[in-house]
Amino acid sequence: MIDPQVMRDVLGHFVSGVTVVTAMGADGPVGFTCQSFSSLSLDPPLVAFAPARTSTTWPRLRDARRFCVNVLAEEQRDLSRQFARSGTDKYAGVSWAESPYGSPVLDGVVAWIDSELWAEYDGGDHTIVVARVLDLGADASRTPLLFHRGAYGLQAALLDPEG
Repeated sequence: MIDPQVMRDVLGHFVSGVTVVTAMGADGPVGFTCQSFSSLSLDPPLVAFAPARTSTTWPRLRDARRFCVNVLAEEQRDLSRQFARSGTDKYAGVSWAESPYGSPVLDGVVAWIDSELWAEYDGGDHTIVVARVLDLGADASRTPLLFHRGAYGLQAALLDPEG
């Protein structure tokens, strides 16, 4: 049996970026922070991410069918935390513009990927979402927000291994 804390600690050595997945829901913009994101296929153009099964936001994004993956910049730690909270107005004080397909693109992100739902798969305590890329863009002058060993930023985690 694999201890969940040991698995989290070991896999925390893999550096990942941080995204916020956004959509225009029935009652306005919705979104959540998602660290589990990756490119999946070039032909057809697909990406994947994995919201927790306990997410109350993912069903609202699923209903929208189209959403945008916003790759956060290193100075957007607070934005990551804001979109990770439940029961708050996640868009309070957040500047954004509409993507070509109507989803919120957060100001100052490194990249954005406008997508539509392709498929969902069982991923244990998460749902694996595969999305077809509709449009995308990037700002090469920005540096991405990294997550490593339970902390934001590669240097912070290396200097303070306890997080």
